[in-house]
Amino acid sequence: MEPYLGAYMSYLEDEKGLSKNTIESYKTDIAGFIAFAAERGIVHPQEVNRALPSLYIGSLKQQGRASSSLLRCMAALRSFFRYLVRQSVIVQDPTLFMDTPKPERKQPRALTTAQVDKLLSMPDPGTPHGARDKAMLELLYASGIKVSELVSLNVGDVDTSMRFMRCVGSGGKERIVPISPGAAHSVEVYLDGMRGRMLKPDREAEALFLNNLGTRMTRQGFWKIMKKHGEAAGIEEEINPHTLRHSFALHLLENGADLRSVQELLGHSDLSTTQMYQAPKKSMKEVYDRFHPRSGE
Repeated sequence: MEPYLGAYMSYLEDEKGLSKNTIESYKTDIAGFIAFAAERGIVHPQEVNRALPSLYIGSLKQQGRASSSLLRCMAALRSFFRYLVRQSVIVQDPTLFMDTPKPERKQPRALTTAQVDKLLSMPDPGTPHGARDKAMLELLYASGIKVSELVSLNVGDVDTSMRFMRCVGSGGKERIVPISPGAAHSVEVYLDGMRGRMLKPDREAEALFLNNLGTRMTRQGFWKIMKKHGEAAGIEEEINPHTLRHSFALHLLENGADLRSVQELLGHSDLSTTQMYQAPKKSMKEVYDRFHPRSGE
């Protein structure tokens, strides 16, 4: 199969226009497969059966390769064999029935409650920008909404007296989300005089959170705001608006909330998406000491 690899690389570069890094990655993956096949006495593409690509991917998995690496290797093999079919080197693509490994779902990074407290204390509510920043950070952590939902809020979407807000998620799906007393208070401080000083004539009067131009805050704008306050709070980990969403979910679960409730609050349509936020299991001794009626004797 080695002679066909060079021609395939030229095809990727000349006709597909892929980047050099992608081409090198494909070359490494396919060369590994060719060596794997050669060890089993298979040297021509026509000799490759349906089982061999899956066996190769399985061997890489046993070596501890990450799912992302396996998926890239499978993409390279599929592309290579499709090319060979188009070139009439082989009649049937042996990668058609390869099983695709599921991508690894890592638990999202979250802040500790102490880090959250420190972050939320950074903005100065005595200034228009500080009051806005504090209200946005408080709302994000109090509700777990996405940053796109946060910046899309209008003034009438938040009821501070009843402590809830209306947000519109993906697909236009609307949900009502409760908010904390602290978040409600921060929004009130921002609305009572501070927002009016940022609002400019003939601009978006309905948008809740405004930027320096007096128009609706953007996701990128809020990301910069959060980064600034994160650095001021001394948080060494890289954080972004999703970090507070993750922290919201994990802290609820750690304090005993059930998955279904957290799913509803986050607006997830599938419970399996929410399960990534599962709090780490406690040791058996911790469970025993906390719940057994005579553990303290």
